[in-house]
Amino acid sequence: MRRVLLLFLLFTLALAAFPRAQRYFKRYQVAQVASQSAASIAPRLRNGDLIFQTSQSAQSKAIQLATHSAYSHCGILFHKNGKWRVFEAVQPVSETSLAAWVARGKDRQFVVKRLRDAEKVLTPAVLRKLQAAGEQYRGRNYDLYFGWSDERIYCSELIWKMYQQATGREIGQLQRLREFDLSHPAVQAKMLERYGTKLPLNERVISPVRMLESPELVTVR
Repeated sequence: MRRVLLLFLLFTLALAAFPRAQRYFKRYQVAQVASQSAASIAPRLRNGDLIFQTSQSAQSKAIQLATHSAYSHCGILFHKNGKWRVFEAVQPVSETSLAAWVARGKDRQFVVKRLRDAEKVLTPAVLRKLQAAGEQYRGRNYDLYFGWSDERIYCSELIWKMYQQATGREIGQLQRLREFDLSHPAVQAKMLERYGTKLPLNERVISPVRMLESPELVTVR
C-alpha cells in the first residue's frame, strides 16, 4: 500500500511539473533561435542602425491597426563591450542585448535599417552625439499617451529625436493623431482606455512604420 501511495505521489508531481517543463523548454527554444539570429546579423551591423519588430505588448495590435503595419516597436543599435545592444523606450528607457530584444518580438522576426549615407554622416563625433542624445532620456518613463513632450517618451519618438538632435535629419514624417486609422473597435477601445472621451487629435506623432519607410533609410536585413 505504501508503495502504491508513493507511486501515486510521484505521478502527481510529474503531472504538476510537466506544464512548467514545457514552458521552460519553450523559453529555451526561443532564446536559442534569437541568439542564432542575433549572431548571424551581427557582422553586418553598424552603430546607429535602427531595428524594428512586431511587439507582443498589450497595445501592439492597436498600433498595427492604426498604422496599417505589422511593425509596432523599434530601437537603435550600439556596439558596447564587444556586444550589440538595443537602446529603446520601454518602461523605462533602457538598453538590452540584441538577442534578448529579438526574443521578445513576434516569431523572432525583425528588420534592420541604416541611414542611407551613414558612412559619410555617422562619423565617430556624430555617433558620440547620437549616444549622448539618447542618454538624456535614459530612465524616463514610457509614454503610454504618445505625447510629444520629453517628460515621457515612446519608442519611435526616442529614435526620431536622437537622430534629429545629433544629425539634423528627420527620420520619418511626423503626423497628427487624427491622421491614423482610428476606426477599428480595438483601436477605439485602447484610445478610450488611455484618453477617455477627450482625444488629443492634434498631437504630433511619429510611428514606427513612418520611420521604417523613410527614404532616409536603406534596408540592411
